[in-house]
Amino acid sequence: MDNNFDFVLIAKVLPTLLQYLPVTAEILVFSILFGMVLGIMLAIPKLLNVAGLKQLITIYISFVRGTPILVQLFLVFYGVPALLKLIHIDVTRMDAMYFVIITYTLSNAAAFAEIFRAAILTVDRGQIEAAHSVGLSSPQAFLRIVFPQAIRVAFPNIANTMISSLKDTSLAFSIGVMDMVGRGETLIASTTRAFEIYVALSIVYFAIVIILEKIFKFNERYFNRYMPKEVATH
Repeated sequence: MDNNFDFVLIAKVLPTLLQYLPVTAEILVFSILFGMVLGIMLAIPKLLNVAGLKQLITIYISFVRGTPILVQLFLVFYGVPALLKLIHIDVTRMDAMYFVIITYTLSNAAAFAEIFRAAILTVDRGQIEAAHSVGLSSPQAFLRIVFPQAIRVAFPNIANTMISSLKDTSLAFSIGVMDMVGRGETLIASTTRAFEIYVALSIVYFAIVIILEKIFKFNERYFNRYMPKEVATH
């Protein structure tokens, strides 16, 4: 077998790998959107100190933080069908993509819950009281006063979580989802050139991260457009 590094092979497989980019993008987009919604829902009971529920959410967040995403993926893939089978619901034929999105949604929700909770706590309580004094309800005060400020504070951590989640999606192939890494594994089997395939995959992921970082940087400047210059350019 020829052990020389094959640059030509990398150029050949890159278009093939990119054909599966939409699968990776679908996992990322849905898990981030659902994760944000669930994260806000988890953050609110902790902020309001809801007895019992706050402790359960804390345990959930601690569990997600303390276990590898690959373990969580297999827990959902094997655990959800087993639990649903107890109530006579069969999801064993369900597309593995759904289990991947569920797993990453649950994982991202734990991260977003802490991000939003910390960001909301940075908003001065006096602003909420002022909003109430001019007739705004608590939900209106949250949506119009608190949330816009919290998003600005939380945005850098949201961006980091999205990039981390993108890299985590590379494990989706382990339960049979044919994403870029999954396609890469089939190419390794057919070409027996693992190193070149992984180099090609790293190029694709690195390029995507660079593009996302540029987009996030632009959006961060937009969110900070009314802040003092030294803060906005931090």
